[in-house]
Amino acid sequence: MKKEEVYERLNNVFRDIFDDDSIVVKPETTSNDIEDWDSLEHINLVVAIEQEFGMKFNMNEVTSMKNVGEMVDIILSRVK
Repeated sequence: MKKEEVYERLNNVFRDIFDDDSIVVKPETTSNDIEDWDSLEHINLVVAIEQEFGMKFNMNEVTSMKNVGEMVDIILSRVK
């Protein structure tokens, strides 16, 4: 799977979770960049991403991700 495809699929997940079709995630995107991205929505987002890519993040990964770029790197390391 290519990085571009991961971002395309993530855009769809983010748009669905936050009900905002204008969201375009980039490597540097953080919770500070999306108005409704709080701790509860973070859980919903992680679950939706796990379902989208058929994988599971471990707790250390969830708590250590600093931005979407790090999330993409983890996804790419797990999904081929």
